[in-house]
Amino acid sequence: MQLEDRSALVAGGASGLGAATARRLHAGGAHVLVADLNEEHGKALVAGLGDRAEFVRVDVTDAGQVERAVARAAGRPGGLRVSVCCAGVAWAERTTGRRGPHSLDAFQTVVAVNLVGTFNVLRHAATAMAANDPDDGGERGICVNTASIAAYEGQIGQLAYAASKGGVVAMTLPAARDLASLGIRVCAVAPGVFATPMVSQLPEAAQASLAQAIPFPRRLGRPEEYAELVAHLVANPMLNGEVIRLDGALRMAPR
Repeated sequence: MQLEDRSALVAGGASGLGAATARRLHAGGAHVLVADLNEEHGKALVAGLGDRAEFVRVDVTDAGQVERAVARAAGRPGGLRVSVCCAGVAWAERTTGRRGPHSLDAFQTVVAVNLVGTFNVLRHAATAMAANDPDDGGERGICVNTASIAAYEGQIGQLAYAASKGGVVAMTLPAARDLASLGIRVCAVAPGVFATPMVSQLPEAAQASLAQAIPFPRRLGRPEEYAELVAHLVANPMLNGEVIRLDGALRMAPR
């Protein structure tokens, strides 16, 4: 599917993987709507992109906000053809410990943002895409969601995060099957350890240790590499219902 003169929504697009994706889709000729809670970073990003870029403040857990953002994207040239959800939060806590059981509020928050928020974007984006005219290949759109290798190898203290990302993995194939008759594809990317704001909060020694654990290339992933994979997913119509690990052959150890 072509990007030029098509509308794309990037949820969680103000920084990290989402910002790199917004830049890549915009460079490919798309009209990009960046949806995020961080107004400062989001507005700065679209100001740098210039024409064909717009920011809207969105909480992905709020169905009304997501629906309005999707409608805005769908009303732009070419209709909404690409939806990418990068919105996410992390949390570190063991199932139980000296302070007692894992916080239920924290678990619910992580699942609400990472899983329910992703579902929120997916369901509204797919509904808007269903109204598109199909292209020459019969496609109406593609939804790309962000999982994590933690879905497969969650580490100690990653219970909530792994559960939320495991849900993103699990809904990829059934969503693709649901939407196949409409010509809408669904894929997910499961990144390993990337140089994002979430990872940058760790001490430099911890970041270096994470990089050394990656077989090859022995460095943190670059957000631009995630964005390039998204662009390929858009362009390759046979990629559907698939979760692609992007991790340099990393398999996470327990800690």
